[in-house]
Amino acid sequence: MPYPLDDMLRIRETPSLERATLVLAFTGWMDGGDVSTGTVQRLVDLLDAEPFAEIDPEPFYIYSFPGSMEVTALFRPHIELEDGLLDNIAMPNNTFYYHEPANLVLFVGKEPNLHWRTFGECIFELAGRVGVSRILFVGSFGGAVPHTRQPRLHVSCSDAELLEEMEQYGVRRSSYHGPGSFTSYLMSQAKRAGVEMISLAVEIPGYLQGTNPMSIEAVTRRLAKILKLSLHLDTLRAASTAWELEVSSAVEQNPQLAEQVLRLEDEYDNDLLESGEEEA
Repeated sequence: MPYPLDDMLRIRETPSLERATLVLAFTGWMDGGDVSTGTVQRLVDLLDAEPFAEIDPEPFYIYSFPGSMEVTALFRPHIELEDGLLDNIAMPNNTFYYHEPANLVLFVGKEPNLHWRTFGECIFELAGRVGVSRILFVGSFGGAVPHTRQPRLHVSCSDAELLEEMEQYGVRRSSYHGPGSFTSYLMSQAKRAGVEMISLAVEIPGYLQGTNPMSIEAVTRRLAKILKLSLHLDTLRAASTAWELEVSSAVEQNPQLAEQVLRLEDEYDNDLLESGEEEA
């Protein structure tokens, strides 16, 4: 370990939880449309969850990387200068929150560049100390879903029994071969650490960039059911509807993109008919 675990994991108080769920969000990989961090941060705000622990970022991130300015800009902290004075520098932040009535822990952080095993040990150590028995990650990936349809959710689990449990929530089982995320590594270690782990990945339109309120709303609603939370999501729905109208208006101005969206809509609808599913 680059540093003692107690130096990296800073727990200021221990909430009273039992067989709790820890919901994870990471910037970077699988945070397209800000779905991962946007969803969990929304839960933090809706529940007024209290921060109680952090993981020190120092051992886990690359701040300077050799290469072009376009490449190195991806690693360097964002700064803000105003009238010749440094106003802000945004170093990576990894914060745990808790909400005792919901028996819930929430985490919003940045996927580590380095020392995945040690970062994972920090998460598992906190889980053991505060009574977490299940970890649930939410993320996203670019796919073939059009912005005019409800996004599809895909699930992967550390145990076969969890796959059967998740079927009631209208999710599809993931099939994928390719570059992996830190959360995939975390799932590979979950059994050894004595916890269950579920990963929910929402499919977002591959032709769009920026925050995706529709997908954030869809994942938040599904999480509310899974976690048995009573949440007021009217503002999320309003933002989702406004976003869809704005994107549709822009698509209409681009004939080539409009044709692509029509094709994706047909493929999506045919897929629903063939699978016997209905839109959530």
